Amino acid sequence: MSEEGPSARELLQRDRAMLVVVDLQEKLLSAIAEKERVLRRSVFLLRAAGELELPVVLTTQYAKGLGPTVREVREQARGVEPVDKVAFGCFGSEAFLERLATRPGRDQLLVAGIESHICVEQTVLGALERDYRVHVAVDAVGSRREPDRQIGLRRMERAGAVLSSAEMAVYELLARSDAAAFKRLLPYLKDEG
Repeated sequence: MSEEGPSARELLQRDRAMLVVVDLQEKLLSAIAEKERVLRRSVFLLRAAGELELPVVLTTQYAKGLGPTVREVREQARGVEPVDKVAFGCFGSEAFLERLATRPGRDQLLVAGIESHICVEQTVLGALERDYRVHVAVDAVGSRREPDRQIGLRRMERAGAVLSSAEMAVYELLARSDAAAFKRLLPYLKDEG
């Protein structure tokens, strides 16, 4: 599927979308290029997911060795227990598959996290293989090195994922300026840069 394919023409929809935040852990994030941007944009997506009542799935990669999810993400996603995995791609985890199964009808995944060319890329490819419509929030995705981030993004796009931004995704999910959620998110939309 090319960038002109059906997924690229399809807007994210509140009743179909789910936010997946991959491996934003203390030890991993500390090595990520532009880590402040990745964290800020991911937290913004989590805040929007809360306002829009989108299901959220958080993951950790071998938390015993790499530590817990960063505090800012935990605070914004209160009540969401991260799925711990050892497979790089989330779809290699039975617990992740079980978590998705609790949300039938959610066929759009909005993905953020680290690393673009490893866990995010393998998760996106796994989702596409299972016929999910996948949007990647480019500004909420990172790698240790920018060339790796770019290669991961290109591969995901070639495979059929839609490259987006956190703000673009949130505006698609809001759909209207007269909604109460828009008014509540407006201060955060104005602050994002």
